[in-house]
Amino acid sequence: MIDARSRYVTDTVATVGPARLLTMLYDRLLLDVDRAAEALAAGDRAAGTSQLQHAQDIVAELMSSLDERVWDGGAQLMEIYRYLFTALVDAAVRADPERVAECREVVEPLRAAWHEAAQATAAPVPVPAPAAPGAGLLGVG
Repeated sequence: MIDARSRYVTDTVATVGPARLLTMLYDRLLLDVDRAAEALAAGDRAAGTSQLQHAQDIVAELMSSLDERVWDGGAQLMEIYRYLFTALVDAAVRADPERVAECREVVEPLRAAWHEAAQATAAPVPVPAPAAPGAGLLGVG
């Protein structure tokens, strides 16, 4: 049985556009890296490794969805993803907080750039025309 939260997340992911989905992935990736750093700092290797494994899953998804031929920077972005994936695996294997911090340094600027790009390409929300004078709240008498 699917709980309400899982259903909500599934429905949300299924209905967002590609730009929003990408920013959601980056938001979660950064959250995973931050949670891993906190867990490792607290001495909880199992929780840190779990968070890093989820981060690896996200990077693997980013890699599989990237078509390097679509734009000039595609090949370079794929190299960044490969580096990040390797760094996340290494951080998990070694339970290395410094390696986790390195991963964060890679993720944060990418996250910010994708958020900026998504905002720049978002369609403006149309503002409805004011209702006719004397019309009610919904534009009707």
